[in-house]
Amino acid sequence: MKALATHDLSGAPIDRTMVLPLTAPFAAARPPFGRFNHQSDADRHRLLSDRFESIKAAVTVLPSDGVIRRRAAWRGMAVETVSITGHGRVEFRFRAPVHMLVLLEAGARSDGLTFVEGLPGSALREYQRKLIFVPAGHEYVDWQETRVLPRLAFFYFDPRSFPLEAETPLAPRLFFEDAEVWKTALKLEAAIEAPGSNDRSYCEALGVVLAHDLARPAGGARRPEQRVRGGLAAWQQQAVVRHIDERLAEQVSLAALAGLVRLSTYHFSRAFKQSFGMPPHRYHCHRRIERAKALLANRDMSVTQVGVVLGFSSASSFTMAFRKMAGVTPSDFRRSTI
Repeated sequence: MKALATHDLSGAPIDRTMVLPLTAPFAAARPPFGRFNHQSDADRHRLLSDRFESIKAAVTVLPSDGVIRRRAAWRGMAVETVSITGHGRVEFRFRAPVHMLVLLEAGARSDGLTFVEGLPGSALREYQRKLIFVPAGHEYVDWQETRVLPRLAFFYFDPRSFPLEAETPLAPRLFFEDAEVWKTALKLEAAIEAPGSNDRSYCEALGVVLAHDLARPAGGARRPEQRVRGGLAAWQQQAVVRHIDERLAEQVSLAALAGLVRLSTYHFSRAFKQSFGMPPHRYHCHRRIERAKALLANRDMSVTQVGVVLGFSSASSFTMAFRKMAGVTPSDFRRSTI
């Protein structure tokens, strides 16, 4: 990995490790991505796929310790999940000749700034369930003092895989919402994280769908997404997520969550599942195990201690719950992160 000279937000030069070395197709000159005469979309994608190589570019995370990163790559695309394991200042940096989509599943900050070249910076504090799109060649910088630990996924695309003409450049987008992009990105993330998953053709198909979703003609000027009918409003989602994340080691009652957003337990349960795709109890278990993964990765505590910190009554109950959600035991997960 090579250290490249770059600049911070003030314009002062700094020395940072920006991205992993790119494969030969990115270093060499390539023809513009224009029209393919007398070719169907299927023909076009087949011809392009013959030239694709696995994308090696990756976002830089500082500090690099205390981070869980999992990655999958295939021709023309790569996907990476990133979980931060401890509170404090964290910084993300990226610039490469590939498109990047950032999926922000969870996170909140007490201070910070997010910048995508071509757009004003944003100091948005509550940013869970948001998306960021960084076109090829644009700089992306995000620094924050964490309040809720970030959980993100990064999707990297060879620009030649996008169904757009060269004269229609993609615009950067910061903290946007798009139900179709979100749904497809979550499916792809789940596909690569599933224990023993090796369905490459399914992942490639989802990647093509995701590229088309991002490249829809109205992409740069969509109206803000409306609340899904029957779901929770944005402020309700944020309040519930914050309440659960602050009480992962406790039993969180349905009545307390419903009262927090001023709904009956019946209507809250239906609205929560509509918004998050699972019941409140299952979501709480999911976040609990995600926190356990972060604690297991930094090795400051034993497996038993991690279970105790997260409120499990015994090592066996922790192992059973972890295996049910993650597909492996806590000890096996810890060994996989070495």
